[in-house]
Amino acid sequence: MKAALFATCLGDQFYADACADAVRLLRYAGVDVDVPQSQTCCGQPAYNAGRKPEAIRMAYQTLDTFDSADYVVLPSGSCAGMIRCFYPDLMNNELERAQDLAARTYELSHFLVEVLGIRDLGSGLKGKRIAYHHSCHALRELGVCDHPISLLKNCGAEVVSWEADEECCGFGGLFSAKLPEVSAAMADRKLDTLPGVDFVTS
Repeated sequence: MKAALFATCLGDQFYADACADAVRLLRYAGVDVDVPQSQTCCGQPAYNAGRKPEAIRMAYQTLDTFDSADYVVLPSGSCAGMIRCFYPDLMNNELERAQDLAARTYELSHFLVEVLGIRDLGSGLKGKRIAYHHSCHALRELGVCDHPISLLKNCGAEVVSWEADEECCGFGGLFSAKLPEVSAAMADRKLDTLPGVDFVTS
């Protein structure tokens, strides 16, 4: 099976290790992974800022980059949600291609569980207490909820109940830049409810 990794802007600029880990994980699962060098931003920041022409231009670049990929996998519910939920509306002139790309696009844990049928990654998390934060876009736009939880539990981790696990973390892309005080307050409120754990993941 072949798949292309969409590294995302944050992955490319700040979290290169996470992208490299995603590639290793997919290869461990038997996937032939490509990371196209022509990929850019998915266009979500421009779209959320009301700059639709710029968002459309980036969407077309993404469409051209991943047009031939069997699957497009992203370690980000936010960018996956942009492609799956908003590209078809943005790209009326290429509606069928946009819908086809949307259907082939998956958030990483969703792809592992639903497409590859993986239940246990053997990650050595046995006995670790983990709190899981459901990202807004993965949960509300993509319906990704049980997939990452099942992967963690099947690795032997204890996923600890967290009353604020579905609350927004306060990031929200441009939201955190435009309203940093509100963003930080939302994060603080969420963290105030965090139980004692070894790791927090999302």
